[in-house]
Amino acid sequence: MAAPAESIVHGSQATLRQLPSVDRLLRLPAGRALIEQHGHTLVARQCRDLLEQLRQQVSAGLDVAQLEEPALLEALRARCVQALASPFKRVINLTGTVIHTNLGRALLADEAIAQVVALMTGPNNLEFDLHSGARGDRDSLVEPLLCRLTGAEAATVVNNNAAAVLLTLAALARGKQVIVSRGELVEIGGAFRMPDVMRGAGARLVEVGTTNATHLADYERAISERTALIMKVHTSNYAIEGFTSSVGERELAALAQASNLLLACDLGSGSLVDLSKYGLPREPLAADMIGIGCDVVTFSGDKLLGGPQAGLIVGTRKVIDRIRANPLKRALRISKLPLAVLEATLRLYLEPEKLAQRLPTLRLMCRTQSAIRAVAEQVCEPTRRALAPRYTVQVVDMASQIGSGSLPVDRLPSAGLRIAPPLPRRKGAGAALNELAAALRALPEPVIGRISDDALNLDVRCLEDPSRLLSQLPALARTLAA
Repeated sequence: MAAPAESIVHGSQATLRQLPSVDRLLRLPAGRALIEQHGHTLVARQCRDLLEQLRQQVSAGLDVAQLEEPALLEALRARCVQALASPFKRVINLTGTVIHTNLGRALLADEAIAQVVALMTGPNNLEFDLHSGARGDRDSLVEPLLCRLTGAEAATVVNNNAAAVLLTLAALARGKQVIVSRGELVEIGGAFRMPDVMRGAGARLVEVGTTNATHLADYERAISERTALIMKVHTSNYAIEGFTSSVGERELAALAQASNLLLACDLGSGSLVDLSKYGLPREPLAADMIGIGCDVVTFSGDKLLGGPQAGLIVGTRKVIDRIRANPLKRALRISKLPLAVLEATLRLYLEPEKLAQRLPTLRLMCRTQSAIRAVAEQVCEPTRRALAPRYTVQVVDMASQIGSGSLPVDRLPSAGLRIAPPLPRRKGAGAALNELAAALRALPEPVIGRISDDALNLDVRCLEDPSRLLSQLPALARTLAA
């Protein structure tokens, strides 16, 4: 016959003697059920941690009711669930930035996701030549596509564009000089600075010109017997306006060839198609740089290209062979998962007429303001009801941006919700907006907007399925009412 549960008087303070042992809790039916579900290791660990936490709380004054077996087992169950919960969550991006670095950058196409599922659930020919039956090269899975799309003779891929630049400099200019305009010594997110990567690659930076003006003669004067490379960096994450002057890739290609030097071009976010065909601002293309005469071009896979994080390097066969032969290539190589995504994404570019529908990044950038406003109108009234009376909600025109350092001064006409306290300038308005933003982030599928101009703005350019927001409004209303 089972022993009766220990009687505890509610409202009194707990003592250390009333804490049960780990073994006692785990032998209870609910404890055994947790072990059956999660295994002994996880449940025992969480049980020990729970009891240690309660032990520390007893000295500060703990209601004895918290030590009743049902309360302890429910706390243990919650801890097990929390321990297994992933901090990695899908979120709803209502910031107005399409390619948001902090929110995962480019969304993947359905074809790319299907490719991952097909290839990652079994063996694949990552480094196996199906024709010869011999060992293969993983570059061969994407090199033909990259060459076809850019006009390059050869191509290789590493894990991101910072790695692509580092590897290119290490392979072509270690111990030598690299000439770069002062106006192109960029810093991108994470304090990645071009001078720092030069040092990391063992190359010596030679700055020419000034911040706002660099001329061909500046490059010519800087060339010496120690020079290995001229580098052109596309300033994709900022713009200098006013009195400016820079030297284009065509002029630099001619100078490099005449001086028996190599010309490298870092496009950063790099595009494979002319965005102006879709009514968007034009970005330099990798194919343009190859056609002009650049020996090597580097760019990202997860920005305008719309694929996974990757650093793409295209150029002449001779230069790419030197890059592949560098020992850093193996350390920086791309793994099978992003390689599968990249290959599937590149294949989409073979059918350019369908690209705007099949590539999520391009599709989101191409959405018309009228279509976006229709979504905003659809979610406005339900959102207003969920937030009343603490906040007002109205549909307003907004301006999106592409993001991740791409086309920094260009804006895309958009629309969304402007949410504010009834009197936006009253004392405490900022705290109210922060509270709402926190409540949105705490939803099962967190909603990320931006606070500006005394309001929380939800730009719905990237909201293709309104039900993802609408289904969470009741939970949001309960949170704010608590």
